[in-house]
Amino acid sequence: MATAAKTQADERYVYRFGGGVSDGGSGDKNLLGGKGANLAEMASIGLPVPPGFTISTAMCTRYYEEGETFPESVRGEVAAGIVHIEGITGKKFGDASDPLLVSVRSGARVSMPGMMDTVLNLGLNDETVEGLASASGDERFAWDSYRRFIQMYSDVVLGLDHGAFEEALEVAKEDKGFTLDTELSAADLKALVAEFKSLVEEQQGAPFPQDVHDQLWGAVGAVFGSWQSDRAKVYRRLNDIPGSWGTAVNVQAMVFGNMGDTSATGVAFTRDPSTGHNAYYGEFLINAQGEDVVAGIRTPQYLTKAAREDAGAKPLSMEEALPEAYTELAAVFDRLERHYRDMQDIEFTVQQGKLWMLQTRSGKRTAKAALKIAVDMAAEGLITRDEAILRVDPQALDQLLHPTLDPSAARDVLTKGLPASPGAASGAAVFDADTAEKWAADGKAVILLRTETSPEDIHGMHAAKGILTARGGMTSHAAVVARGMGRPCVSGAGALSIDNKAKTARVGGREVKEGDLLTIDGATGEVMAGEVATIQPELAGDFGTLMVWADEVRRLKVRANAETPLDCRTARDFGAEGVGLCRTEHMFFEADRITAVRQMILAEDEAGRRAALEKLLPEQRSDFQAIFEVMAGLPVTVRLLDPPLHEFLPHEEAEFAEVATAAGVDVDTLKRRAGELHEFNPMLGHRGCRLGVTYPEIYEVQARAIFEAALDVAEKSGEAPIPEIMIPLVATKRELELMKAVVDRTAKAVFDERGKTVEYLVGTMIELPRAALRAGEIAEAGEFFSFGTNDLTQTTLGVSRDDAGRFLGSYVEQGIYAKDPFVSIDVEGVGELIRLAAERGRATRPDIKLGICGEHGGDPASIAFCESVGLDYVSASPYRVPIARLAAAQAALKARG
Repeated sequence: MATAAKTQADERYVYRFGGGVSDGGSGDKNLLGGKGANLAEMASIGLPVPPGFTISTAMCTRYYEEGETFPESVRGEVAAGIVHIEGITGKKFGDASDPLLVSVRSGARVSMPGMMDTVLNLGLNDETVEGLASASGDERFAWDSYRRFIQMYSDVVLGLDHGAFEEALEVAKEDKGFTLDTELSAADLKALVAEFKSLVEEQQGAPFPQDVHDQLWGAVGAVFGSWQSDRAKVYRRLNDIPGSWGTAVNVQAMVFGNMGDTSATGVAFTRDPSTGHNAYYGEFLINAQGEDVVAGIRTPQYLTKAAREDAGAKPLSMEEALPEAYTELAAVFDRLERHYRDMQDIEFTVQQGKLWMLQTRSGKRTAKAALKIAVDMAAEGLITRDEAILRVDPQALDQLLHPTLDPSAARDVLTKGLPASPGAASGAAVFDADTAEKWAADGKAVILLRTETSPEDIHGMHAAKGILTARGGMTSHAAVVARGMGRPCVSGAGALSIDNKAKTARVGGREVKEGDLLTIDGATGEVMAGEVATIQPELAGDFGTLMVWADEVRRLKVRANAETPLDCRTARDFGAEGVGLCRTEHMFFEADRITAVRQMILAEDEAGRRAALEKLLPEQRSDFQAIFEVMAGLPVTVRLLDPPLHEFLPHEEAEFAEVATAAGVDVDTLKRRAGELHEFNPMLGHRGCRLGVTYPEIYEVQARAIFEAALDVAEKSGEAPIPEIMIPLVATKRELELMKAVVDRTAKAVFDERGKTVEYLVGTMIELPRAALRAGEIAEAGEFFSFGTNDLTQTTLGVSRDDAGRFLGSYVEQGIYAKDPFVSIDVEGVGELIRLAAERGRATRPDIKLGICGEHGGDPASIAFCESVGLDYVSASPYRVPIARLAAAQAALKARG
């Protein structure tokens, strides 16, 4: 224990940057967070970065381990960090004549926009505000900074009602007949500060803290504390960010964008994050601080003249209003993009004409932009093709694979805002995040309307199909989060007046009530009444280029889970290389054949069952023909009947008479048979190969339909499909031997009748732990294994997928499972069984074909695991085939090192 204590006491937690010092760099993101690492990196390459220091993520972990306290050693390191800033700026923290002010910001390993807290202008009190006014020669600026600080500190650190301060500010402007904060005079702001301090004392029963060191430690603690805020937890869960990572805290000398008309603040991207076009994209505000831009409190101005003119906007762009600072900023953009070799998201401040860089990070982007940026940068020689493949998040492709608004459809346009995140969505209007989440859980499509979104809205934004805000720009919280989620977003729809209490919005004399249908177009910014028709996307251009590159490097084949010709055509259009799972039970439920299925179930003997199955044979053959025609020349894995027979019988009293009449039996007979088939745990009951063992004629007729259909398609097209007949739920070698004998016997009979053959395989779905453990002997009979990871997860964990939603979220939050095991393979448990089965299967049959066909086949993390095991293919739902192709390529590249 003594050794461990000594090690922890000796550990360093504070890292400086600025003034020719950089204790870290871009490679230290795990320790310093993304913001801290990049501030150190920018300082090291000579960019204008205000000096500061970073308190590491390791301190965040220790902070929570030790009961949210700070050891004296860290307090000493922070004091030395303040001295570092003072030495460079020539100002003193807490000095009444020329005070040093600092910002305190979060900075996790990965960007979590708006999820954690920030405090600006820290170091102001009743004395230092006078010193700031004197030193700056601008009394209004000093009091504006003080009122901002009190407002922000009271919210973030003291936890007071933010709305009360906003209301006081609005009243102060109304009393003067003003609309903008910038119109308030120094005297107005001084009076507002007094009112703010009264609000603090009123709400917390103590005056606003005047000791600047107390202020600092309060802010640092609040930023660490925000790592465990509800909104941060939701964001981490949605984006698979481990809670154990923690956040860093960055303390940095303040620079001021609110020092008059030669000062400004802004957010910019080196390329357009919505389209990917190689053009500067961003917004700024004159005489403002950074929170004004990202919080959406004021609608900002355009960065470039071209963007302003394209939008028809009147306020001057930064290029026009501050040309020298803009020229310097453009040079920094180019330098940063070349240095990081990626599109950068940048925060900057101009203080009385001087440019300062406050942040850079790889910018969040839409899937369309990610594709274009990756392909363009490869063409420009900034990155390689392999790097381009690795740059695009496979899950983000989902944004491209769904419909957009039909341009020829009629549109009842209510208003227009800023096109903040592309895509289109229709849904019922809702005015708060909780309602959005509740309605979405009930299966309703919703559009979330807010004056401006805040981090507390994260759960509603995720639940909504689209987001619409009245205020804020294209770099506001709503825009950034929506782009990251792939949600369409229209922001800054200034003509929209939203009344949250009444749950209504008004625009141009028209009213939108809660529940009214709206459509938003995130590509144009249009907001429309009602629902607008959609069209399918065209997946060419950059998408096609990257997919070609991905296919050149991936090893894993990609198939689709599909059982209709439409599913198969969609999958093939998306690049599927066969069908990995065709579930035949879906065919049995069709209305024109369910009666024959029920007659088969109700039959008292084999002869009766065969008579009913003969009625199904032409229907099954037709089904397989349609699928094989689409997949001609490719493998198609057909799973023979899997579900328990009782699923085909009625369950409600009202249905029995109708079904009995259709099946040609009396109601009592039907009820008796339904009772005989009833199972207490049907998932583990008389299903899968157990049906085939007891009623082999079922599998025999299905096999005949498959072989006859395959021969028909081969004769018609000259290109034979390759049926892979899958026996489900096998636990023993003997089960597979019996069922394989049925299939082989049927194949021989059909081939003899037709005088022709087709290539086929017989294998099994590994979905039981026993099958995985005995894979070596099962492989003696089986020519392929397809891992049914949905059921294998259920049987391994002893968890019902249908019921797991009640508690799995809590399990993930508490770290019992890193991810939902039904979304991403449980590598340590289920994955170990897959690895073991693959090894034992290959030991018996070296050329055995191995794949997975559960929903995990479309999950990038699960695909990476399949690559590590050396499986031959993954199978995913049709719309996830491109995701699987890209993920397989990335897994192959990472495996090469």
